[in-house]
Amino acid sequence: MLEKILSVLVPVILLAAGCSKDPVNVSPTNEYALTNYPNTMAGLQSVLVPAYSAMRDANMFGFNYLPKAMASCTHTADDNGYDAGWQEMLQTDISSTNSYSLGVWQVCYAGIKNCNTVLQASKVYLANYEQPGDGPNVALIQGQAYCLRGYYYLLLESLFGEDNIVNPTAADTMGIIIDTTLPTSLAGSQKARSSIKDSWAQVVSDLTQAATLLHGQVWTGNDEGRASEWAAKGLLGKAYVYMKDWADAKTTLLDVISNSNRTLMPFAQYDQAFTGITANKFNQESLFELNIDYQSNGDYGVYGGAPNSTSINGLIWSPWVLGSDGSEVDAAALGYGNETIHDANILRFGFPLGYYSLVANPNYNSSKPASPTNPVQIMDPVYHQNSLAVRTNQTADPRLFVSCLQPWVDSAINTPPTGYVPGTVPTTGYIPVSKQAGPFKSNQYQWSFRKYAPLYCNVNDVPGGQADGANIYLLRLADVYLLYAEACINTSDNADGLQYLNMVRRRAYGYPVGSPSPVDYTSLTGATPAGASGDPVLGNNPLYYERWAELFNEGTWWTDVCRWHLGTSEAAYYKTYNYGANALTFNTRCYAWPIPVTEINANSKVAGQQNPGY
Repeated sequence: MLEKILSVLVPVILLAAGCSKDPVNVSPTNEYALTNYPNTMAGLQSVLVPAYSAMRDANMFGFNYLPKAMASCTHTADDNGYDAGWQEMLQTDISSTNSYSLGVWQVCYAGIKNCNTVLQASKVYLANYEQPGDGPNVALIQGQAYCLRGYYYLLLESLFGEDNIVNPTAADTMGIIIDTTLPTSLAGSQKARSSIKDSWAQVVSDLTQAATLLHGQVWTGNDEGRASEWAAKGLLGKAYVYMKDWADAKTTLLDVISNSNRTLMPFAQYDQAFTGITANKFNQESLFELNIDYQSNGDYGVYGGAPNSTSINGLIWSPWVLGSDGSEVDAAALGYGNETIHDANILRFGFPLGYYSLVANPNYNSSKPASPTNPVQIMDPVYHQNSLAVRTNQTADPRLFVSCLQPWVDSAINTPPTGYVPGTVPTTGYIPVSKQAGPFKSNQYQWSFRKYAPLYCNVNDVPGGQADGANIYLLRLADVYLLYAEACINTSDNADGLQYLNMVRRRAYGYPVGSPSPVDYTSLTGATPAGASGDPVLGNNPLYYERWAELFNEGTWWTDVCRWHLGTSEAAYYKTYNYGANALTFNTRCYAWPIPVTEINANSKVAGQQNPGY
């Protein structure tokens, strides 16, 4: 694996012994050796930076992972796919040459390699250059490296390990490749897959060490995005749930709930927490998040030069708004607009209305050009009023409107008003949301994305467009609550399990989290909003439904589908992709993503260790 990722790492670490030549005569000059670097705390901090930066890679949260891989394979999005790997994700029939699974594999191992570099560099520094008082700061650097490495290994194991394959045999025990050192030769980089047990043991070890080394540290100011004790413990609790180690999961997750000083944010803030509003970043619910800054200069995120403007997911799931003539035929996307929300999700949230029709606008002024403020046709006013009543009366799960934008009812901004300050809510310039451009689709909802989508600009506009500005949550307290509920349920503590499910649900409906409410589930098989859509699985399973609804479009549902073996039932529920054009099935081999064929070809130790079915 090492030989495939070195090209993306800067700086490259040389592990050879020091030489006697004058440094200016040694080539290349942009590399350093751990025999003499880092020799300052600032240098050691600089070695830590690449350990974080892997998450911002175009194959991870910079672009491909959430909108193309996760939104497609979970059917959050509906589209036709724009390359072979993307289509495989939509079809949930992944091959060993899939570009998106390969990208995740390479990025995670690049991150792991960078973490290994940090840990080795810290030993060099302590042995040769430590100054009085440096010890605690070095420990914090090591703690961050362990937390990040544990995170990368957790993600790899949950995607590529054989944990979730159907009807495993005694031989189906392979996890991922574990490498905790920096190899000094090509042969040393050849590693076989570890067992599932040993893979999870590495995750647990890394995150436990991270929590110990980061104990008591509170990051503030520009350091808020750093890994913390509670990020490590929260991820550790998630790992225990994925391992089905319910006792340790309960203990660890309850520690986070009781002692992290985190609380669920009120609904009014939650409603805006995924829209890039600066005031909502690093809020009281966040345990670990990736900072993304707005750049109003046409910077295409990970493909631009701004250091924190490194996500451009919204380019793919950008909303559509009415065209300049006020019609859906000429609708404008606030980016590429490749994807809209799969219609089955609208129903799963409990939306009770069918499709709408367009009618003549009684207020149309024919003496003026048709425009978004003077459209020739509008949504049927009765349907519009009924849609507003759904929200007011909460006859659908309010998280539908946190996550999605309804045509003609919700609005977005194509061109920001003069003087608009990125990261704030504009007061003017809004245009009604539309379906995708083209003839009116009378048999499709085609709602747009809201969660993590650009709402206040067109990303394509240069100058004036901007890359995504919404921070990406890697872990938040609601996820911890739901994981804790699952651990309780699996240890016959149904009362506490139901309580924590209800706490998350209450927030979604605007009720006080700690008190009984009219929307509480009364049993673990109680009816959910998904029941009205005829969903036979989520319709009477509050645990499944709450994880789906609360974490919608945050990249977690795929792992839940795999560990609960819901692939076949999910395909049966969603039925089609490409807006009804293609029937949807599920290939059960996808419960474990394939080891990339490039890894198998480059690493002799994994020959014959491919996951079943590939």
